Amino acid sequence: MVGQRVGYRRVSSVDQKADRQLDGIQVDKIFTDKASGKDVDRPELQKALDYVREGDTLVVHSMDRLARNLDDLRRIVRDLTDRGVRVEFVKDAHVFTGEDNPMSNLMLSLLGAVAEFERALIRERQREGIALAKAAGKYRGGQPKLTPAQASELAGRKRAGESVAALAREYGVSRQTVYRYVAEAESD
Repeated sequence: MVGQRVGYRRVSSVDQKADRQLDGIQVDKIFTDKASGKDVDRPELQKALDYVREGDTLVVHSMDRLARNLDDLRRIVRDLTDRGVRVEFVKDAHVFTGEDNPMSNLMLSLLGAVAEFERALIRERQREGIALAKAAGKYRGGQPKLTPAQASELAGRKRAGESVAALAREYGVSRQTVYRYVAEAESD
């Protein structure tokens, strides 16, 4: 019996579109994250990993979409193939089954290392850009999302029992920002 073909797509930001990644590739179910590949703490990745079963194939556009860290990439592929799940990288034209030969393992390590190197270059360019902007007086770091009065009001409403999600939507901030403002108010 042939299992399902389960797709996984990832883009780094909410502005990017993941549609092209598995365009024209037949999959039975698809999971899409809009998050950095710096680690495996991505909700849709975790759902995809939990969803696949023995005999299934996890289909990913390329290795760097699955992970930008070589250790994470190798661990994910090994864990899946140990469970009887095939891992297919469309762009790289590689399929891993757990019965892979030394050349396949070399390619996984080599291409995974390239993805990790690209991430390091991105971070380095970002740091350089921030340093230049600071030197030119154009960068002052993250600015507070709410005024002190708004932050106090938000913390009070949370203590009164309003939901974090509703407050986040109303104030136009993330849930994590709500939690941070509440924690700051409690420490004052």
